[in-house]
Amino acid sequence: MSKHLTPSVAGLTLFAFFAVTAPLPGIAQVPTFSPSTPTTVTNPPPDLPYTLGPGDRVGVTLFDVPEYSGEYQVLVDGTLNLPIAGSIPVEGLTINAATQRISGRYAPFVRRPLVTLTLIDARPLKIAVAGEVSRPGSYSVTLNEGQQFPTVTQVVQLAGGISRSADVRNVQIRRRMNPATRQTYTVNLWDLLQNSDLSQDVTLRDGDEILIPTTTGIDPLESRQLATASFSPEAVKPIKVAVVGEVVRPGPYTVTAATSGAATADRASGGGGGGNNTEPPTVTQAIQVAGGITQSADIRNVEVRRTTRDGTEQVLVINLWELLQEGDLSEDVILQQGDTIRVPEAETLTASEATELASASFSAAIINVNVVGEVEKPGAVSVPANAPLNQALLAAGGFDNRRARKSSVELVRLQPNGTVRKREIDVDFTADVNDQSNPPLRPNDVIIVRRSGLTRVTDTLGTIVSPIGSVFSVFRFFGF
Repeated sequence: MSKHLTPSVAGLTLFAFFAVTAPLPGIAQVPTFSPSTPTTVTNPPPDLPYTLGPGDRVGVTLFDVPEYSGEYQVLVDGTLNLPIAGSIPVEGLTINAATQRISGRYAPFVRRPLVTLTLIDARPLKIAVAGEVSRPGSYSVTLNEGQQFPTVTQVVQLAGGISRSADVRNVQIRRRMNPATRQTYTVNLWDLLQNSDLSQDVTLRDGDEILIPTTTGIDPLESRQLATASFSPEAVKPIKVAVVGEVVRPGPYTVTAATSGAATADRASGGGGGGNNTEPPTVTQAIQVAGGITQSADIRNVEVRRTTRDGTEQVLVINLWELLQEGDLSEDVILQQGDTIRVPEAETLTASEATELASASFSAAIINVNVVGEVEKPGAVSVPANAPLNQALLAAGGFDNRRARKSSVELVRLQPNGTVRKREIDVDFTADVNDQSNPPLRPNDVIIVRRSGLTRVTDTLGTIVSPIGSVFSVFRFFGF
């Protein structure tokens, strides 16, 4: 028998030797994590039971022992101080786990203790919100009488709502599972809006941390849909923006969208507007309160510059011409606090385009031009933006029929580079708006109506004859 055992024992010994000394590549490749390293789970977190903590008020009922029963508060060190049983740690325990622990502590004093533990008044929950929200920070949430725990969207509302740069598809929730570990979950609030998926509106627990990341690109259409969400900022709140470039009055403004769709604003130095609004301010409304676009504006390449919570700048190029031509409201981007709107100068602009721009709601309403010379009412006149030359002549009362040269006028315009351009325009009151005979006007243009040839001759003769007439008047005075 021993002869058969000896080789087997030797073989097992040799196998054990190699098992101990041989390398284990599979185990060596497994990474190790520190206990505090968070793990990421893409699914929403489970709806875990409530755990006790300092500040909770509980009811302890010991069956048939009323003198040990009563209401108690979890102390700052996470313990309950109960009669006879003394100090019992309950922080981090569920109601069931705490009940079992209390029963165990009363076992030496009460035969078969039957303990009932109820949560009477839950402590305020402390939840942190960071990232693309209006007011990031730490928030204390008091539970209502039904002990309904807050959800992600409710706490985001407390933080002022999401910003226009929020990535609502990848909202992160960091939750501490125990003193040493925590997990990061990802929820999709866009799925909540589009598909009514309530599982994405996670119920929060004390100590949860919400992070709303910055989107890599702004979708104007999606931004409009998000503006109506319950966790978006209030539309009635005024915002401060800057409008620069080809607008009548560039500068900073406090803008509030009006209920009717029009906007109201004050210069930033003068305070904000008010009113009961239903929609947040948009690009065109901000341009309106800056006096409207000038005749040199390039509305195809308007820029909205936005600083995100992580300090980066996003630039969104929008085409307001598409808004005018196609009615594409997604181009009328919704603004947020601190945005800068830049309206560039157009390189070329046809007369027909200028006329169409003049009728836009975000164009300057009235411009002032000067009509001088042989008209009925010379001086400054007010006409609609991009009004044609003929309209300004008629606003000045038309030509002086006795003195004016009606065939042509001179148009004097101050160019953006500071130079002055003079043009001779052949007047045709039957012409549509065009660059040759009826060009659109710009602020401070000067239209000069010259004298006719006959008027010049008459005025010259009058100048020559006038001194001779004065001499004869002197002679008549002295009786000659």
